[in-house]
Amino acid sequence: MTKPTGIVALLTDYGLQDPYAGVMKGALLSANPEARIVDITHDIPPQDIREGSRVLSAARPYFPTGTVFVAVVDPGVGSSRAILGVETDRHFFLAPDNGLLGFLDRDGGIRRIVQVREPKYFLKPLSRTFHGRDIFAPVAGHLSRGVDLARFGPSVNRLTTAESVAPRKAANGDLQGEVVSIDRFGNLITNIPGELLPDARDIRITVGRRNVHALSRSYADTKKGDLLALVGSTGHLEISVNHGSAHKTARIQRGARVLVTRTRG
Repeated sequence: MTKPTGIVALLTDYGLQDPYAGVMKGALLSANPEARIVDITHDIPPQDIREGSRVLSAARPYFPTGTVFVAVVDPGVGSSRAILGVETDRHFFLAPDNGLLGFLDRDGGIRRIVQVREPKYFLKPLSRTFHGRDIFAPVAGHLSRGVDLARFGPSVNRLTTAESVAPRKAANGDLQGEVVSIDRFGNLITNIPGELLPDARDIRITVGRRNVHALSRSYADTKKGDLLALVGSTGHLEISVNHGSAHKTARIQRGARVLVTRTRG
């Protein structure tokens, strides 16, 4: 069985303007003062389950075995939606059963799933609008201390999978994907994995009305202000600008179509 190490990684859509993220950490530390808390991000767009799942999936390989991930992007808070605790071959996860953890079902490695229902681990009184503080945080604190997952509720055999957006490949090898995220630097992150891209010398990448005719290895491969394409840190195709913002330069929004075509061969 996976053994918790006391590391708890948080991902929410709370933002940092309001006290929600800080209060959640306080509740977690009240349950386990020795927890080591890592903020993956609190800036997931509000209620954006798909983006939360994408970021969590991309982040998890870089955390030590035994990390407890707490993901709270929860438009159904206070409803009948379930809260799940999942143990995989390396990590633990706590999240609403709304698709946030759907990538675990696709990637395998799940050892057990429980529905978190044991109220003795919850804060009282229980708010219907802030389960991050009253349920997720104290449960994460106890789980990171070594309380067995089975103590939080009954076993279940499935979790909800959100609709995934995968690139389409045409018979001639062309790829059609989309911009799935825009980071604070203005980089346009696509859903096209780098391993699907054709040879960098034989490629044209079209996004909006702009074309890029090569695949760069780094931002510095082009002149300052030039649009470029590369495989970013998540392993996916990104459209960027050297010393600039592709979002502003190309006026591209999230959801924009990205087309990758071969130019010869």
